[in-house]
Amino acid sequence: MKIRIIQIGKNKDNYLDAGISEYLKRLKPFVNLEFMTLKEVSPSKTFPVKKCVDEEGQQILKALNNGDYLLILDEKGKEMGSVNFAKILKSKKDIGRSICIVIGGPFGLAEEVINKADMVLSMSKMTFTHQMIRLFLLEQIYRAVCIIQGKEYHIA
Repeated sequence: MKIRIIQIGKNKDNYLDAGISEYLKRLKPFVNLEFMTLKEVSPSKTFPVKKCVDEEGQQILKALNNGDYLLILDEKGKEMGSVNFAKILKSKKDIGRSICIVIGGPFGLAEEVINKADMVLSMSKMTFTHQMIRLFLLEQIYRAVCIIQGKEYHIA
């Protein structure tokens, strides 16, 4: 299974790095995982938030590969359980399709990016930082792999 994660901005919290490293280690035997970190654009008096989001959106659009199954993480997206998430990953793996997951920056994603998605997924009704979601996403990918392989990490 090949998954590419496009994210905006570098991680600023060391405590999250430890968890991310742990899940990357766990996933290594099962998933060809690639991260692409794009530049975060900061707002200012002359550069409003919407312009930042649009500029980050243009970076994301340039980084996308045709043919990838594009899954966008957005608070307005569809919620689903871990078993259904695993089914989606497995179905793409079974047909040999790579998966690209996009995590926006602190102000969200440009509509142009969201409109290109094959699926818009919300991780929760609660709001988390875009940096925390990186760790939560990796845990869910690992959980999905365990579900697919029948391992006991996930108990239904």
